[in-house]
Amino acid sequence: MIHYLLSAHGAEGEERPPMTEEQMSRMQEQLGAVEKEMRSAGAWMFSGKLHEPSTATVVRVSGGEVLTTDGPFAEAKEYLGGFYIIQAPDLDAALAWASKVTAAIQIPVEVRPFAHVQV
Repeated sequence: MIHYLLSAHGAEGEERPPMTEEQMSRMQEQLGAVEKEMRSAGAWMFSGKLHEPSTATVVRVSGGEVLTTDGPFAEAKEYLGGFYIIQAPDLDAALAWASKVTAAIQIPVEVRPFAHVQV
C-alpha cells in the first residue's frame, strides 16, 4: 500500500458563505460518513484540522542559533487547513477518497504520495 497525504487548502480572505446550523450539521455528518468508510476500508491512518496560519510559530537555525518567529512560514494567500494520511493501493484509489472528502467539505483537496525512504 502507498501512503498519501490528502491536504485541504483554504485561501486567506476567501470565505465560504455563512452556513446555517443545519448545513453545518449535514457537512459534519457527510464527513463523518466518509471517515467511517475510510476506517472500515483500512485506508484511514490519521487526520487533523489546523488552526489559522496566524497561530503558527516558525523554528529555524541561523548562524548556529535556534530562532523562533511568529508564523506562518510562507507568505502566501493559500494555506493548509487540515489533512488526512491514508493508505491506498494506487493513485486512483487515493483520488477516489479525496473526491469524497472534497464533496463533504467543499474546499480543494491536494493528493500527494509520500516518498519512500529506505533505512
